[in-house]
Amino acid sequence: MFDVTGRYSRHLLLDGIGQEGQARIAQGKVLIVGAGGLGSPVALYLAAAGVGTIGIADGDTVDVTNLQRQVIHSTADVGRTKVESAARKMRDINPDVDVVEIGEFLDKPTLVRLAKEYDIVVDATDSYKSKYTINDACVEAGKPFIHGGVLRYEGNVFTHVPGTADFRAIFGDEPTSAHVPTASEVGVLGTVVGVIGTIQATEVIKWLTGVGELLTDSILTFDALTWQFNKIKI
Repeated sequence: MFDVTGRYSRHLLLDGIGQEGQARIAQGKVLIVGAGGLGSPVALYLAAAGVGTIGIADGDTVDVTNLQRQVIHSTADVGRTKVESAARKMRDINPDVDVVEIGEFLDKPTLVRLAKEYDIVVDATDSYKSKYTINDACVEAGKPFIHGGVLRYEGNVFTHVPGTADFRAIFGDEPTSAHVPTASEVGVLGTVVGVIGTIQATEVIKWLTGVGELLTDSILTFDALTWQFNKIKI
């Protein structure tokens, strides 16, 4: 039983979570692919929530241009691997969480293998190629995943569980690079990444505990310039 005056006391007060839900969170195994803008709030909030095992995968190192939006990293982390930097912050927040550092960019076979070892996958990447790879690996492994995407002032989120719409069903086949602008070309507002990543983390907790409705067979879009949220059924 969890101490009602301890770390998770505010979760324990919630209808739909309580002791049973927090136990499910503690038993959960979540793989986060990407330790950048989206991965920052996902990793911080899931560690704080007490997810038992969190794998975090990224083959990149921290660059000064990351710091405008990748809030899990600090100026002192520039040059360090992102997984090392992120894992340190996660353990600082919650030493009871088992953080698994995966310091590499993952190909599909590796993702299929890893997805089978975890309960759910979070797509916190920033390229279409990575998103299609994660999608196809999770579908093959029969595992749920939570997509997040951001560009300029906008973002979107959806959740796939087996039997519901996946990335290909929603967005079609993978586009050519000539048709896809990137944040390094057109920019991204750092706080939008925080909004979308926090929604992804919320979806993970909802999936682990069974509380509420997931963003399955639908996509939630967000426009920071107009403050419009739209939930579009697929």
